Amino acid sequence: MAFVKMHLPCDACGSTDALSVNENGSSKCFSCGDFIKNYNKEDSSMELVEKQNTSLDNKHGAIYGALNDRKISKDTATKYGVKAVYNTEGEVVQHIYPFYNNNEKTASKIRYVKDKNFSFQGTYEGTGLFGEQLFKGGKYITLVEGECDAMAGYELFGSKWDVVSIKRGSQGAVKDVKESLEFLEQYENIIICFDNDKAGKEASKKVAQLFTPSKAKIMTLPNGYKDANDMLKDNKHALFVKAFWDAKIYTPAGVINVSDKRSEFHKREKKNSIPYPWEGLNDKLVGMRGGELITLTGGTGLGKSSVTRELEHWLIKETEDNVGVIALEEDWRRTIDGILSIEANNRLYIDHVREQYSEEELDKFFDILYDGENKNRVWVHAHFGTNDIDEIFSKIRFMIIGCECKWIVLDHLHMLVVASAEGDERRAIDNIMARLRSIVEETGVGMILVSHLRRVDGNKGHENGIEVSLSHLRGSQSIAQLSDCVIALERNQQADSENESNTTKVRVLKSRYTGDVGSATRLLYDRETGRLNEIEEEETEEAVDF
Repeated sequence: MAFVKMHLPCDACGSTDALSVNENGSSKCFSCGDFIKNYNKEDSSMELVEKQNTSLDNKHGAIYGALNDRKISKDTATKYGVKAVYNTEGEVVQHIYPFYNNNEKTASKIRYVKDKNFSFQGTYEGTGLFGEQLFKGGKYITLVEGECDAMAGYELFGSKWDVVSIKRGSQGAVKDVKESLEFLEQYENIIICFDNDKAGKEASKKVAQLFTPSKAKIMTLPNGYKDANDMLKDNKHALFVKAFWDAKIYTPAGVINVSDKRSEFHKREKKNSIPYPWEGLNDKLVGMRGGELITLTGGTGLGKSSVTRELEHWLIKETEDNVGVIALEEDWRRTIDGILSIEANNRLYIDHVREQYSEEELDKFFDILYDGENKNRVWVHAHFGTNDIDEIFSKIRFMIIGCECKWIVLDHLHMLVVASAEGDERRAIDNIMARLRSIVEETGVGMILVSHLRRVDGNKGHENGIEVSLSHLRGSQSIAQLSDCVIALERNQQADSENESNTTKVRVLKSRYTGDVGSATRLLYDRETGRLNEIEEEETEEAVDF
């Protein structure tokens, strides 16, 4: 056991607790910097701090104290959980920065002051931004490039505003922010204050694009200052705060002179079309594409869920893209059961059917949810019975950016209306559709949205197989206006013929890409397998009993 005397008074500056005595008898004041080679003053009130050898933080005598090499106070270092190692002269030789996973410390990064090198214990896997565990959302958060910059920024703000740092520097900024996107999106304003150099400026723009439009602002430091810590060491508190308020909302370039774009007009990037599972739809729509909002609609009980399951499975099997599913009326297990039932060509969502398969057989079906390297490809929203409109949109954005999903299936629009708590259904739908359209345009994701139909006047309703039109969409014209494609399902549930009552007519009501609308195909539901099989019109007519 070895002991260090701390929190002693300093005669030089009058501090009551800033002086520490080292093992060799020397002392250092962490307020004024006064150093004494031989300190012999006795004080019965001195605090003894035991230096244990059982953890990374203190095996070299790491303690909470001021980071004098960076002019960071003990209070700020302690708040961020940062410890320091001091030499016999009382100089800081190491910083130890903690990283947390759900408020549990799982890693430490060590900075060696002399040569500015780093070492690391643990893993970044699952950890948040440096300082993330301290804050819970609000009006402002500042995102900086280094741990000392986070602490310096916090001090420059007078400990009033939240400041966190990325983990891997400018090169890893996008990855770090993606991993903590949900946390950062809790704030109304995200101020990006990366290093005032080329790499920092480029990383700022890339990171700003990850956030909700108009939320991110880029802060420009005054000439001569590379980062927040530089400004703290020079006591430029007021100048730093001014730069904070002067931060500009990030707006990507978007207004061009088309006469300069002749070459790009000819050498444009080709949009990849993913075919639908059914040829009749491909004839009308030439497949589906990223950057499109596809609305699937139909009356209650007319097969929207079955068609949605087929499309989800098709995207997983026929592409290498990640797929996100947000089903607001069912448990995540039911969602997975539906997808794997298509793979099994059997109704696994029914208990006695699923029990016919061994665990090994079910695992083989489950393998489609991964790629060849066993990486996750399918992400499902588990809402646990609670839904908030802003939380749902946060999840959508997280799936697209954080989980890199190229396709999102959202079932359904009118559950979003309920979650919005908006008294006027039309206004709520208008707002939701505008937000969905914005996400599709901004990210290039392909989105399949399920929507309901309104009740129609007359003796026959949608359950009787009446022809659907755009005017039947429930709640607002914005559904049709903001969708790239609208696909309707029609089926006469009350038909005397079993084949007719099990046959769904698929009608294209809108196609912005091709302009081709009208009846597309017919799908016959197989009660044994739960699958939808495309059939020719003649097959339906032959099967109908007159």
